Amino acid sequence: MSTAWTPARIAVLLGLLVLGALTGAAGWLVVDLWFPGGLLLALFALFGLFLAGRISTGTGVGVGAAAVGWFVSYVVLSLPRPEGDFLLGSSGIGMYAYLLGGSAIAVICATMRLFPDRPVSAVRPRA
Repeated sequence: MSTAWTPARIAVLLGLLVLGALTGAAGWLVVDLWFPGGLLLALFALFGLFLAGRISTGTGVGVGAAAVGWFVSYVVLSLPRPEGDFLLGSSGIGMYAYLLGGSAIAVICATMRLFPDRPVSAVRPRA
């Protein structure tokens, strides 16, 4: 990794972790509430969060922090309670599409290249 672990960078990563958990919980609720549109809304929210993590840190570590928060909230909400029932219902294919779609979006955002930071020259190269 080329950047140093400063306190500001660690705070940004912890913030992305918390935002990932909140986005995961909200996405779980929306997917079950409005299936086709809710799934798209939840996936767009994940894309925005992962892209913001990529841009704010400049590396895939920001995407990883947000993805860990999202995945932990997904797992915690899918575990059965001691009474034997689930906190939220997860019937249907929507939750599997949310899990696979969110994972695919995280991989895409973590491996994408951002715009270069160097200025672009207006001079054409000679042929």
